[in-house]
Amino acid sequence: MALDDAPHAGLATPVLELDHVGMAFARPSGDPLPVLVDIDLMLREGEILGLLGRSGSGKSTLLRVAAGLARPTSGRVRYQRAPLSGPAEGISVVFQTFALYPWLTVLANVELGLDAAGLAPSVVRERAMSAIERIGLDGFESAFPRELSGGMRQRVGFARALVSEPKLLLMDEPFSALDVLTAETLRSDFLDLWTQRQTPIEAVLMVTHNIEEAVLMCDRIHVLGGHPGHIVATLNVPLSRPRNRLDPAFRAIVDTLYGILTARLAESANGSGAVRGAFGLRLPAVSSHRLVGFLDALAAATHDGHTELTSMAAALMLKPDELFPVAVALHLLAFAELQERTIKLTAAGRMFAHAGDSERKKLFREHVVQFVPLIAHIREVLDEREGHRAPRARFELELEDHLHRADAETTLRSAIDWGRYAGLFSYDDHTRTFGD
Repeated sequence: MALDDAPHAGLATPVLELDHVGMAFARPSGDPLPVLVDIDLMLREGEILGLLGRSGSGKSTLLRVAAGLARPTSGRVRYQRAPLSGPAEGISVVFQTFALYPWLTVLANVELGLDAAGLAPSVVRERAMSAIERIGLDGFESAFPRELSGGMRQRVGFARALVSEPKLLLMDEPFSALDVLTAETLRSDFLDLWTQRQTPIEAVLMVTHNIEEAVLMCDRIHVLGGHPGHIVATLNVPLSRPRNRLDPAFRAIVDTLYGILTARLAESANGSGAVRGAFGLRLPAVSSHRLVGFLDALAAATHDGHTELTSMAAALMLKPDELFPVAVALHLLAFAELQERTIKLTAAGRMFAHAGDSERKKLFREHVVQFVPLIAHIREVLDEREGHRAPRARFELELEDHLHRADAETTLRSAIDWGRYAGLFSYDDHTRTFGD
């Protein structure tokens, strides 16, 4: 189970190659904001390669680059050994959201996958019906999306991707919007199509934040770190299919990936702590109520203020991508100390856990003002203005000079929630205005 960047080197033909790929977007000031840096990736025939990482690590941007939907600002992309400069024949994408046209039937939605192929109508119909049957939707050709469950709507998305008979399939968290049982069924059905070679797909690149899903489906996994996105580790999954989640070898790979991600999490949190004075500090997308609930659970007798992150995930039934932002937020606010695999309450965290409501809000207020420059800045602006009001747009523009727009939006949303809980300001979403 050694880390290995190219387990299939010299064996199978490359389908997709990314060489030193970087991607940057322009800040409002005009300066570049890097979101991907120095990405080297090779996907070979017969392989499912996973991109695993926390939200904000650039996974979806990397997938768009691989699809030819976004042009990198540096490096090169090759598909079947030819330069890729835009969408190419033979590449299909399955998105996280269902992305169906509600006014079209299942059949019409699937036929859209051949809209630009220039085929005869009879051929389009034949291939669409074949894709519908393969993906388990036969009998629902005339149904509209509103008549289908979430799982069936995503099957339509898969059928639309498969109807063009792609060589390369790109999947952007295709199961994340589904309930657990539906996702498990659709994953199994897709793996059956893959292992039985019922499609012409030669290789799959899949984005996920679910560790077990990555081990269940992938032959090789790239772990991405964020800000900007970069590959921090590559892990082989040398397990035959079908894979058993209870198999000790399966659990060992899951634990290894968990260790890699939590080590990066601790490093990221410590790095953020070193720049707490920076206005552009990214805030995790975590509500104040979730922070309070996590502190209470960590302080309970079961954990006594110090435990492994895996234990907290199991106790609170949180997925890693739900757990990690909470742990980082508590570290940033100095209510907990995040180490490689563990989290420990600080003295302030213990005080918070055993305080009453008013004392909790007072302590939380002190910590957000001290450790979150954005929240302190919002309060200062309100104090300086007659009427103590300020538009949201003012802070959005300031943040976008430091952060990518999506990160700025997440950061401001968390700041609003935390500031409200602390009693520092109010916010009217209708008028998009801060006030007392």
